[in-house]
Amino acid sequence: QDQLQESGPGLVKPSQILFLTCTVSGGSITTNFFYWSWIRQPPGKGLEWMGAISTNGDTYYSPSFKSRTSISYDTSKNHITLQLISVTPEDLALYFCARGNDLTAYDHWGQGTQVTVSS
Repeated sequence: QDQLQESGPGLVKPSQILFLTCTVSGGSITTNFFYWSWIRQPPGKGLEWMGAISTNGDTYYSPSFKSRTSISYDTSKNHITLQLISVTPEDLALYFCARGNDLTAYDHWGQGTQVTVSS
């Protein structure tokens, strides 16, 4: 069973670049075909799907985040990375990574990592 664990800086300043990592344990991220998604939840709001990368390296982005987001993976470290540029206080959220057989349904989630944007 894959286990997912997000990690990140916790606090970033406005206009900086946010880097988050999702480390997958239990199996290689490229062994079987999955979509690895980044999803966030701002306080008091619902889940927002940001984008995903498939096992074969294809990337998919929500129009809301496409201009600011890049998702990649590192097979040597078995992790998926989210890069979000030009962060603002509106990017304050709990960020999750999730595994799914498609872009809308997920069978494994990480616990989430909190990101605060403040100067």
